[in-house]
Amino acid sequence: MRSSRCETSRRRRSISGGRRRAAQALSDVPTSAVTVETPLGPAPGRRIRGNVVVVPVLRAGLGMLDAVLELVPGARVGHIGLQRDEMTAIASQYYSKLPARLDSSYVLMIDPMLATGGSAVAALDLLQHAGAKVIRMICIVAAPEGVALVDRYHPDVAIYTPVVDRELNDHKYIVPGLGDFGDRLYGTI
Repeated sequence: MRSSRCETSRRRRSISGGRRRAAQALSDVPTSAVTVETPLGPAPGRRIRGNVVVVPVLRAGLGMLDAVLELVPGARVGHIGLQRDEMTAIASQYYSKLPARLDSSYVLMIDPMLATGGSAVAALDLLQHAGAKVIRMICIVAAPEGVALVDRYHPDVAIYTPVVDRELNDHKYIVPGLGDFGDRLYGTI
């Protein structure tokens, strides 16, 4: 997925890591016992009992949504649209549509890249203002600067990521990172 030669279609298939991070993020959510009928007989299992809301940060977060919904198909979905000014690296909101009752939900905010942390903090502020109390952030690649900023403003939000890279460069990109995730995912480079 990091390779500069990775094609858009292969990148889309490889973001299933979001599903693994979501499983980790939901490991303490209440479940109930269920029995599933297999072709050879009944099998015990567990089903999430808690109210789960998945909120991708547009546009790149949409690339992780299907993988998370495969794990939690009954989850409700909200959307937050943020756009980062390339000169200042400051995020501005252009869209927000969130489900009701966030105060009694387990909210998974998904955004593949946690770079400066500015967009993440803005999205988390919005979720808390809407009533969310239990929020977990899932990303694919993070920078130490972004992790530190989220921890400073939202110390109660756990971040689930497979890798924290070395640093941000002068353009506020994660190094070594993987470039602009949204552009690479949607082929708009």
